[in-house]
Amino acid sequence: MAEDLENQENDKIIKIDIDEQMKSAYIDYSMSVIVSRALPDVRDGLKPVHRRVLYGMLDLGLANNRPYKKSARIVGEVLGKYHPHGDSSVYMTMVRMAQPWSLRYLLVEGQGNYGSIDGDSPAAMRYTEARFQKIAEDMLADINKDTVDFQLNFDDSLKEPTVLPAKVPNLLINGSSGIAVGMATNMPPHNITEVINATIAYIENTEITIPELMKFVKGPDFPTGAIIYGYNGVSDAFETGRGRIVMRAKAEIETVKDRETIIVTEIPYQVNKAMMIERTAELVGEKKLEGISNIKDESNKDGIRIVYEIKRDANASIVLNNLFKQTALQTSFSVNNIALVNGRPQMLNLKDLIRHFVDHRHDVIVRRTKFELDEAQKRAHILEGLLIALDHLDEVIKLIRASNTPEEARTGLMEQFGLSDIQARAILDMTLRRLTGLERDKIKEEFNELMKTIEYLQSILADEGLRMQIIKDELAEMMDKYGDERRTTIVHSAEDMSMEDFIEDEEVVITISHEGYIKRTPATEYRTQARGGKGSKGSDSRNEDFIEHLLIASNHNYMLFFTETGRCFWLRVYEIPEGSRLSKGRAIQNIINIPKEEKIKAYIKVKNLKDQEYLENNYIIMCTKKGTIKKTSLEAYSRPRVNGINAININEGDQLLEASLTSGSSEIIMALRSGRAIRFNEATVRPMGRTATGVRGVTLGHAADEVVGMIAVDDPSATVMVVSEKGYGKRTNVEDYRVTNRGGKGVKTITITDKTGDLIAIKAVTDADDLMIINKSGIVIRIVLSQLRVIGRATQGVRLINLKGNDSIASVAKIEHEDDPEEEVNGELLLVDPADVLPEEGGAEEAETEEGAEEPEEEGSDEEGEAEDTDETEED
Repeated sequence: MAEDLENQENDKIIKIDIDEQMKSAYIDYSMSVIVSRALPDVRDGLKPVHRRVLYGMLDLGLANNRPYKKSARIVGEVLGKYHPHGDSSVYMTMVRMAQPWSLRYLLVEGQGNYGSIDGDSPAAMRYTEARFQKIAEDMLADINKDTVDFQLNFDDSLKEPTVLPAKVPNLLINGSSGIAVGMATNMPPHNITEVINATIAYIENTEITIPELMKFVKGPDFPTGAIIYGYNGVSDAFETGRGRIVMRAKAEIETVKDRETIIVTEIPYQVNKAMMIERTAELVGEKKLEGISNIKDESNKDGIRIVYEIKRDANASIVLNNLFKQTALQTSFSVNNIALVNGRPQMLNLKDLIRHFVDHRHDVIVRRTKFELDEAQKRAHILEGLLIALDHLDEVIKLIRASNTPEEARTGLMEQFGLSDIQARAILDMTLRRLTGLERDKIKEEFNELMKTIEYLQSILADEGLRMQIIKDELAEMMDKYGDERRTTIVHSAEDMSMEDFIEDEEVVITISHEGYIKRTPATEYRTQARGGKGSKGSDSRNEDFIEHLLIASNHNYMLFFTETGRCFWLRVYEIPEGSRLSKGRAIQNIINIPKEEKIKAYIKVKNLKDQEYLENNYIIMCTKKGTIKKTSLEAYSRPRVNGINAININEGDQLLEASLTSGSSEIIMALRSGRAIRFNEATVRPMGRTATGVRGVTLGHAADEVVGMIAVDDPSATVMVVSEKGYGKRTNVEDYRVTNRGGKGVKTITITDKTGDLIAIKAVTDADDLMIINKSGIVIRIVLSQLRVIGRATQGVRLINLKGNDSIASVAKIEHEDDPEEEVNGELLLVDPADVLPEEGGAEEAETEEGAEEPEEEGSDEEGEAEDTDETEED
């Protein structure tokens, strides 16, 4: 007996593998979370809880033009009928659909305390009220016309929609976020006008590409506005469904009573304002954020206003950059476009999202048309029976009066007039007033209108083009009702190489001041003047600052900046802030991460850093103040880092002075402050690693002597232009400088006197160049070099610019010559004294020195130079 009971019990136990059971159970659970909780449907952009809240509100009749109802009433309706979960989940879902900082296009209109952007909780559901926004009514439009499938609710007592008809592309305009099991979604909101325009463009051309769609949808459009910084993440998200979008607060720098303040009026999406301010205050207290004296939150019902008061000795631009770097004023939105397509999660790009919405709307139009056609045909069938009865009115009345029961009358009508059961019942239900002539005419008119409607509905079902036109018309109607301007602006960052498409490749003048302020100005702003003219104002720098570097480049070029400590930084020319001739510019530390104590000493314009052949066949030649020279392949500088790279190892007490781009066979001329110069071929300097020290290029004349410049000449028509501190200069043929061994003392290049001052610059120029000279007081003059004749190597030269008082030249640059006859006609060219164009000591001395009466030249041996080679191990 006991054995029988044991066997019976064993029969009830099913032995299964625990691994398989765990797998199966977990997959069931994960699919439930994915499909029924965390991910939105691609068609209406809603998760089940959102859909149920909206449908429950529809049950309660909460139209936009009806009175509000208590939120507790709505939550109870949804909870009891469709969503058997926690009441807070339903209430917070409804609350979020009413918060203007959470949803781009609100679906619920709330009354009462619905929380704040500072993270404050909404009031309890018994205090707040709600009803539909108009756009929510359009999400539910035609739901009673069999446009979508319904399913049984949790207790099989009611039916709920599996998707909403959605006249608007809700998933794109409002986005969605959710964490499922093994996957998550994070979709940003977009502007409804842009999305609808893109959808219409897709309908008109289903082969449209994503870049073409992106002409309509510029990027996400967040409810809190702010700025999208950089476009690469946006294009990645549109192309692939994944991308990282950097968001920045909208901030402006204002000056009030000599104090700078940063005013923030818009913050990134999903940032808690109060927590952000609190964290910023902590960073200030911990000395991790410097330059801020006070933070005030002046936000009110009209909008956000956060005020950062800047200390007097701090630069607001630098403080703002640090705020972006260390606080939530800059944050990122990681796009992950995963949505349910036919019940399965899929990664979707922009075109996929639009295509699935259009397919859904097409399905809704077909189902709505079939429903309306069916209803119209049913009504027409009844009207047809009524018209038959009216045409045989006397016979119908006679038959009805002769019948003992309604059933007998109905059967008699069906047999005598060939009517259907529905038509016979309609005739029996007809009131006597319908027999008047006016009512008879109304029935005939209604029947004729119905036949036209039926014909139109049938044409819709027969013509896909007509159905697509209806979708376009309805979308255009939605755009008229809800279309608005973008709130989020898009600012292109340094990473956006595609910025070239938006920027004209024009020539610009780049100026860098002694204190590190940089700007670019169109070259056309500088007018040509004759030698000796007074010049035009080139900068409105402060008294203690002056322009130190001046360079001519093209907007699309790359720039390599070399600091005095031998580090290299990379930048595109168009990334340099544009300024007028008189503007101060912007601190270079705000643009690239150069340490405050370092100054830029050299810079190279490079056409392209992507062309491998170009990189391998070009070199960078560098020289230091103490006479060291180094040659490195350009390829070593083609992958710069944000914080810069080591370009050359600098010995203690030395500084990097100059860098030039060469093809490998240039003639190198290095000039010393003492007025001497050395010429040797670039081939005598072997290529070295990026972090090597280099070899000796020239021997200094005395302890206080130093290199003032280096040129790399490969143009046969080039001449050597030297300029002295007091405004004197001259052009000399390259051949006047005979080739010597690298590392020697060189030959005289200009006669140095108290009148000329020390040598400060050397440039390689031709008749096709102009010379741009800028002095320490900020005055700029442009000289046509074709008017300056070539003279001897050891002369003093001619006066290039008239200097006032103790002023002296700060920087010299060559630019391409441009003829500007209009300026000459209008008197812009200033006349000069003819004496200024003659050599100071007359032609006799020039002839004498040219015949060879120069100082004996001392040359260092090549072995001496080679002994200084200090190639070092390269660092990563």
